[in-house]
Amino acid sequence: MDGQDPLADVLGRAGDVDRVREGGFDSVGCQDQNVPGADIRVGPAEALPFDDGVFDRTLAQLVFHFVDDPAASVGEMARVTRPGGVVSACVWDMTGGMTMIGAYWAAVGEAGVSGGSEVERFGGKPGQLAGLWRDAGLRDVEDRAITVSSGYRDFDELWATFRAGVGPVGVHAESLEGGALEAVRETFRRKIGSPEGAFELTATAWFAAGLA
Repeated sequence: MDGQDPLADVLGRAGDVDRVREGGFDSVGCQDQNVPGADIRVGPAEALPFDDGVFDRTLAQLVFHFVDDPAASVGEMARVTRPGGVVSACVWDMTGGMTMIGAYWAAVGEAGVSGGSEVERFGGKPGQLAGLWRDAGLRDVEDRAITVSSGYRDFDELWATFRAGVGPVGVHAESLEGGALEAVRETFRRKIGSPEGAFELTATAWFAAGLA
């Protein structure tokens, strides 16, 4: 990959945001490099460390799958957004639109290796995110899907990102050893079409936006 996040680029254009980037595992350190001078703070989604109404727009990119309290989290996003500002978020479509994640967990199951899936993570089904936005009292809620693609030099480059241990798939892939590792790797390769050389994978995310 070229180091940029295609989903962030789409959302940045959709929300008229100048710089939107995924920080990776050390997100604070990466954001310091990507956006010099930005005010970056660490805190829970349910208690954002900012005053009321200080942002024109707020965006949670691939966050709501993991928060403890989705209602409190969107409430906090609305609180720190000025009246009339845009509150938005996206989450992967876990019903089949996120090719890479779906194929990985299907490979785990077919290979007979212990592991779960992410189908039941909050927001991964149609309408869940937009429903949360409406329940939070946000106005003119937009509910749609965004499809992006990522290119890889070869299968080994994609597999190396899994073995880095980032996210639920990465944590699981990093734990694999011996026969289990080989079985999941080769089954996953087959499920994404047994690519030879450069290839692309598509992914769909559910997107919701509303006015505070």
